[in-house]
Amino acid sequence: MASYSEEQGEDYLFKIVLIGDSAVGKSNLLARFARDEFYPNSKSTIGVEFQTQKMDIGGKEIKAQIWDTAGQERFRAVTSAYYRGAVGALLVYDISRRQTFDSIGRWLNELHTHSDMNVVTILIGNKSDLKDAREVSTAEGKTLAEAQGLFFLETSALDSSNVTAAFQTVVKEIYNILSRKVILSQEHKKQESWMGNGKTMVLQGDASETEYHQSRGCCSS
Repeated sequence: MASYSEEQGEDYLFKIVLIGDSAVGKSNLLARFARDEFYPNSKSTIGVEFQTQKMDIGGKEIKAQIWDTAGQERFRAVTSAYYRGAVGALLVYDISRRQTFDSIGRWLNELHTHSDMNVVTILIGNKSDLKDAREVSTAEGKTLAEAQGLFFLETSALDSSNVTAAFQTVVKEIYNILSRKVILSQEHKKQESWMGNGKTMVLQGDASETEYHQSRGCCSS
């Protein structure tokens, strides 16, 4: 879900999904980012919840519609429908539980299967505050991210480390891709001598975007 509206000047709405195994901290990442809150005894998300958060990117107001998807296996058939229209994803594992890191490949496959376009994805190693309980090294996370062409950060919803940076990284990249598409579209319209007259353009993924994202590599704190 990425739209550019000439009628409202410039108005961007990006759908972003949080995915990963149960209890890796997806809901707390969203709570920390959107409301600066943390719930130490939070219950598992049932089904799907979402929240819209406004961000300023390059002087433009961006609305990120962030979907928190349940990690439990029994809800996967339900939440898979909500990948549609997503242009960004935070793929989360818990650095203190290796099995959640081992599940990353499966989540990537599911994301690619159900998404309508090449989704800007960041791999998140959450709960970086649990240093003594770490089972997955930072180097392992970076290596996997580089191999898959993903961004990478380690975060802590508990102490706020890199939480905002994680969401901003995804939104900025989506905005950069969309901005290039808008410019190309406007150039094409000039060549065709056609004016949109306030219509909305919904911009879908294409081969050039895929090539760009895959060559983007990974970033770390």
